[in-house]
Amino acid sequence: MIKIHRDGLREYIGKHDPSELKIYDFDSILIATDSFSITNKLGQGGFGPVYKGMLPEGKEIAVKRLSTSSGQGVEEFKNEMLLISNLQHKNLVRMMGCCVKEDEKLLIYEFMANKSLDTFLYDSMKRAVLNWATRFNIIHGVARGLLYLHHDSYVKVIHRDLKVSNILLDEKMNPKISDFGFGRSIAVHVRHDLYWKPLKS
Repeated sequence: MIKIHRDGLREYIGKHDPSELKIYDFDSILIATDSFSITNKLGQGGFGPVYKGMLPEGKEIAVKRLSTSSGQGVEEFKNEMLLISNLQHKNLVRMMGCCVKEDEKLLIYEFMANKSLDTFLYDSMKRAVLNWATRFNIIHGVARGLLYLHHDSYVKVIHRDLKVSNILLDEKMNPKISDFGFGRSIAVHVRHDLYWKPLKS
């Protein structure tokens, strides 16, 4: 998880209303994912499985169910999620909110219809979709997303786990970087301090 100096975190949280981070009801997420049905499972990452869900208003979502072994406290988790949710750019996957109930910690993201770039690169049939214009658009979008994380956001984040499975594609094949808060190593720059913490991938 992101490691950040306590004073820096207080400074950041103080500038953002905690209500900006939407807290979802656990029962509503259970309904949305059909109780985390295997048929709704999109994949398995180092921090837990990801499921497709459908909210009552018809909006599709992706739900990341974090491992219960992280040992992270609820308030620490919510503060970190607030920080990540405020990293917003058209080439970053948008986190819509989170859900906490006892040992359950869930992250709710926008759903990306075309999944990840690797599903196209490693499939001989789907690869045909990646013409040069599409490839250039993907490369350009990823570069813009990284520029935002490294230089333009208030909290500077170095991904360090960027790979094709972490580049998601929307219905128009526009790229969005995912897992920028859960990479192998994260550097967060607040004020003039740089903090590192190695993470599992």
